[in-house]
Amino acid sequence: MKATGIVRRIDDLGRVVIPKEIRRTMRIREGSPLEIYTGVSGEVIFKKYSPVGELTAFAGDYAEALSKGTELTAVICDEDTVIAAAGPLKKEMAGKGISDEVRTLMKERRKHIGGDSAPCVTENGEALAVVVYPIISCGDVGGAVLLVSDRPVAPADSDIKLALAAADFLGRQLED
Repeated sequence: MKATGIVRRIDDLGRVVIPKEIRRTMRIREGSPLEIYTGVSGEVIFKKYSPVGELTAFAGDYAEALSKGTELTAVICDEDTVIAAAGPLKKEMAGKGISDEVRTLMKERRKHIGGDSAPCVTENGEALAVVVYPIISCGDVGGAVLLVSDRPVAPADSDIKLALAAADFLGRQLED
């Protein structure tokens, strides 16, 4: 845990304001869900809640199967971070923050399929998203399934269908 040196008081309704600088760096926006934990030494810890993050082990297995079926790198992300990756670019993708382009596709609930205008996957621009399908659960976007390459390629129809099936399946898992 890292100390920020910022002290805030609780108001009469039990609220605490999270400073703007922290909200910006942690990408916490109005309406962002936060989980609250307590530590043994009296800490109260706020953590960004990611429903897709709850499926991390399961998502890793699914990404592995998806990568083998498509011969591309399969990436499963929540709204901010790659939570699972498998395939040739796994090391470059694992745990990285996603790009604003992919975040916008998710927010707008839009898919992306192939073409020369493939969005970069991570903030570093290390790879291109050949296919992007948002994971939608109970009407909310929780993340996305991406098929990734180090160069623009046209995905096969079977690749597109597998990514769609993965996004739909993961969305249904979040509903349970």
